[in-house]
Amino acid sequence: MALSADLWAANADLASRILSHGFVRGLRDGSLPIECFKGYVAQDAYFLEAFARAYAFCLANSRSREDLYGFAGLIAGVLEELKLHKGYAERWRVDLDGVAPIESTRAYVDFLLETARRGNLGETIAAMTPCMRLYAFLGRSLAANSVAKLYSDWVKTYADPGFEALAAQLETLLDLHAEDTEAVRANYRRAMELELGFFAAHA
Repeated sequence: MALSADLWAANADLASRILSHGFVRGLRDGSLPIECFKGYVAQDAYFLEAFARAYAFCLANSRSREDLYGFAGLIAGVLEELKLHKGYAERWRVDLDGVAPIESTRAYVDFLLETARRGNLGETIAAMTPCMRLYAFLGRSLAANSVAKLYSDWVKTYADPGFEALAAQLETLLDLHAEDTEAVRANYRRAMELELGFFAAHA
C-alpha cells in the first residue's frame, strides 16, 4: 500500500468524525446558519492564503522540474478556491480583508508554516495532504446524496473531479518525497486533528 493511502486509512477515524460533524451535516441539509458559514468563509480564506505560502516553501525546496510544475499547479488550485470564497463574500457580504484568525485557524496556520520553514519536503507535504484529501472525501461523500441548494456550490467544488485530481497529485508527491517516519505520521495526524478543530469552531 502506498504511504499516502496508508496514512489516510490510519486516520479514517478522524475523517469519519468530521463527516458526521454538525457543521458538515449542516452543509448537506442546509441547516447550518448563514452566520456560521460566513465566519467559516472568512477564516478559511485566511487559512488558504497560508496554505498557498506553504506550497511555495515546497516549491522552493523541490528537487526536480516536475516538482516545480506540480507545486505551481497546486498553488493555482488554491487560488481557484479563493475565487470561490470571494464569490461567497460578495453574495453574503463577508469582509475578507483584515481577517483576524480565531484560535483554531491560528493553530493550523502556525503548524503548517512552522513545518514548511524547516525545509523537510516530505514532512511538509505530510502536513498538507490531509486538507486536500479530506475535502475531496467530504465533497464526494456529500454529493452522493441529495444536497440542499444553499451550500450546493461548496459541495460541487470539492466533489469535482478536478479537485480530486489535485488531491491525488499531492498524494503522489507525498509518496515520492516522504518516508514512513514518526514525524511524517505525526504531521498527518496533527493536520487531521486541526481540521476537526477548524470545523468545530464554526458549528
